[in-house]
Amino acid sequence: MSVTLAAEDLFLTQSAVSRQVRTLEEMLGVKLFVRGHRSIVFTSEGERLFHSADPALRQLQDVIRSMKASSAARPVTITAAVGVAGLWLMPRLGDFLQQHPNIDVRISANNKLNDLRAEGIDLAIRYGPPEDAPAGATRLFGETVAPVAHPSLGLSSLAEPSELEDRVLLEFEDAYRPWLRWSDWLRCQGWEEVKPRGVLRFNQYDQMIHAAIAGQGLALGRLELIGRMLDDGRLVTVALPQPGPVTSNAYWLIRTASPPRREVEEVVRWINAEAAAIAQRCG
Repeated sequence: MSVTLAAEDLFLTQSAVSRQVRTLEEMLGVKLFVRGHRSIVFTSEGERLFHSADPALRQLQDVIRSMKASSAARPVTITAAVGVAGLWLMPRLGDFLQQHPNIDVRISANNKLNDLRAEGIDLAIRYGPPEDAPAGATRLFGETVAPVAHPSLGLSSLAEPSELEDRVLLEFEDAYRPWLRWSDWLRCQGWEEVKPRGVLRFNQYDQMIHAAIAGQGLALGRLELIGRMLDDGRLVTVALPQPGPVTSNAYWLIRTASPPRREVEEVVRWINAEAAAIAQRCG
């Protein structure tokens, strides 16, 4: 609330600032300040304008500051669902960073759909059927589901429904994907009437898999996502007499910029190579 200080801040004369204020008042047709002896205060209209203009200008300054930052210093931001990020992306990321120490990577793990460009995201890994994949998306791998458990449970197969009666089933709560529900898998076996010892339910897929690794029960494993856990023996597949539900859903890589930055291209090549290995392993 000082013309003198405003002039110093703007590297202008006091009279130049005063002229700018008067011009603004004339344009708006209202008084913005009440001028006193060596002081000014807002009118109600001036205060209203200030409270609207100040945050807008601060936001504009933030955007300009971020745009001025060197693009080479920007991390490559990848968004993926929590389960995909935790089970597939993060365990592999250390290898990439060792090979590319000058590339920073940021993981945005969440289960909501982002406005990718507005949030500064370079790459997205999305899950869904082929008809929902956006134009230009690259198919990484499909989805194969099978029962899995920790080796300590001593299970390699289940031949009779009675073998489930003293077992705990780990359930991922997803009403829209029957291939991930135990009720549909048991129906495929003709075991609808079986009563397991208990059911533990999870709203995050990676939490359920960690519970299976801890030996807490049988889970329906997405084999492409948990391949490393199967390879190192933390989990084993458990055979059932009949196959369960299948899906055409797959995992897709989406780019938001064309052409992308060099660092983004390096990450894309790495993701595609990892995905190719997974697709070959799971057939």
